Amino acid sequence: MTRPRRPSSRRGAGAQDTSHDELPGLGGRGFALLIAATAVGLCGFAAVLPLVPLWASRGGVGEFGAGSTTAAFMLTTVLTQLMMPWLLERGGYRWAFPVGCLIMGLPTPLFAVTADLAPLIAVSALRGVGFGMVSVAGTALAARLVPNEQVGRATGYYGLAVGLPQVLILPGGVALALQIGFDAAFWITGACSVLGAVLAAGIWFADGGRNRSALRSAPRHGGAGDAGPVGLPLLRLLASPLAIMLVAATSASTVITFLAIPLEQAAWLVSGTLAALALAVVVGRWTAGMLHDRYRRALLLLPGMAAAVVGLALVTAGLWTVGGEGSVPGPAAASLVLAGAALFGLGFGAVQNETVMLMLNRAGPTGYGRASAVWNIGFDAGSGVGAMGMGLVIQLMGYGPAFALLAVLLAGVLPLALTGRERSRSR
Repeated sequence: MTRPRRPSSRRGAGAQDTSHDELPGLGGRGFALLIAATAVGLCGFAAVLPLVPLWASRGGVGEFGAGSTTAAFMLTTVLTQLMMPWLLERGGYRWAFPVGCLIMGLPTPLFAVTADLAPLIAVSALRGVGFGMVSVAGTALAARLVPNEQVGRATGYYGLAVGLPQVLILPGGVALALQIGFDAAFWITGACSVLGAVLAAGIWFADGGRNRSALRSAPRHGGAGDAGPVGLPLLRLLASPLAIMLVAATSASTVITFLAIPLEQAAWLVSGTLAALALAVVVGRWTAGMLHDRYRRALLLLPGMAAAVVGLALVTAGLWTVGGEGSVPGPAAASLVLAGAALFGLGFGAVQNETVMLMLNRAGPTGYGRASAVWNIGFDAGSGVGAMGMGLVIQLMGYGPAFALLAVLLAGVLPLALTGRERSRSR
């Protein structure tokens, strides 16, 4: 006999012609396809993120020019994300992810045609449109494809799918390009995104069609109390986690985009640091998701922010001891950079999951698309600022002072983490 379910203020996140209880959830093939499509499709994002600035620098541009390729990617990403709630509510949940993967993957081999800055910026901007579609649709689908009590773990699994490939891809993309050539690296990463499109398209057919309610655009509703805030009230509720995400993502983007340049003479250190950062992000995000489902609150937002601040300070100290571009870092500097990147990654991963859960909870099930868009805008706008804005700061101040300024800025938003202690409404 089916046990009756208690009414819930967030039960709406589920069904139109299929009830929320009938979603296959974490054990379904549809959710597995979303995870696989994310892991494979975003390889084309993770590998290219540090690869294009390096390719551009070989064309003779400085840090500002190299960072502008990532900034162009993030600018069109954010502009696309602004439109995504409107698109998702008008049929986009079914097609946004696969179409976005195609837009992100098909142009990638064009990077190999030239190292001139203008074409690199143009291709990066085009790919940003696809990534904007994938990032918002993927985050929202991770919440829509599962029952309410699984949302924290679902976003944690989604974080694993985004982050685990980066453990190998972030350092591996650069290593692949240096070993077998940039042309092959761009072709391979582009093909990964195309494969992700194929996998994502299969969600519609998986599990006997039981996921189709989540892929249709009408909000999942189960009662009058499910309507979430909209407009200015919603923006006020999302302001604190958005500010945290902006500054944290700026810091992460700066580390990922520019760390390889001052440490170029220690390739092992660059690869090890990027791998440690990516692995730590995965661990932090998964841990936060598990604890959120267990205790129904954002337990790791404040500790995660504190860990990120201390980690970035350690990275700063390590870079300050490096003599300059072309210098070989000593054991002390290498240890500080490695340890700092790992600690920063743990904190940043926890902050990612806690802020997205805060936004989803505050927006309510009818606002999952809007919450996903705002969170991804914070993440990607911060990434763009880190790539372009911090590139200019580095050129003016040098690596040590610029990273120190960033650590102070990250510490400045630490008090905002105190606003995330309310209990989840998902039960």
